[in-house]
Amino acid sequence: MNAADALIRAGRALVEAGLSPGSSGNVSVRTGDRVLMSGTGTRLGALEPADLAELALDGTHLGGARPSKEVSLHLALYAKNPTHTAVVHVHSPSAVALSCLEPWSEHSAVPPLTPYALMRVGQVPLLDFVAPGDPAMGELITGSRHPFRAALLANHGAVVSGEDAATAVDSTIELEEACRIALMTLGAPRRLIAAEQVVAITQRWNMPWTGNAHQ
Repeated sequence: MNAADALIRAGRALVEAGLSPGSSGNVSVRTGDRVLMSGTGTRLGALEPADLAELALDGTHLGGARPSKEVSLHLALYAKNPTHTAVVHVHSPSAVALSCLEPWSEHSAVPPLTPYALMRVGQVPLLDFVAPGDPAMGELITGSRHPFRAALLANHGAVVSGEDAATAVDSTIELEEACRIALMTLGAPRRLIAAEQVVAITQRWNMPWTGNAHQ
């Protein structure tokens, strides 16, 4: 499957999962030193090849549609995770809601409540608020001392990278579910996964987890 087909399929999968209302969100796929990205104002469930922008890794627009204003967000995550070839940014309901709350911990806004989030996402730090499209968002990603493949953007949504487009989509879906469960259990006595199990699961699945498992 070529990059354009993978991006278009990813956009449709995100809409089918209910994670990209209206024309919100954007997706990109990296091939070598080039990035294909959904164009500004496009609907991810109805992407066509003409809706895609081609960019260099420094953000230079090489052709195609006008890129989303969130270019810096995508390029920064590729820089942080250089083996990853896809990035998803969505305004999904549970991720947005959780991003409006104080984080569970300094290294992860999402507590270790289910093994599946640990297996597919790992820790999910909450990044400070900046206006959508502000290049400072990229600086928050590259400047973070925490390794991560997913983060919540304060009062905004989520961004996720993956080894390929399908993995990035699956991780985004799992993150939304983890955020939903975190919201459902808010204020109740939670049974967190034991600290040693958090470490064992994230190490086995090669997911980032650098903080204390229970703080």
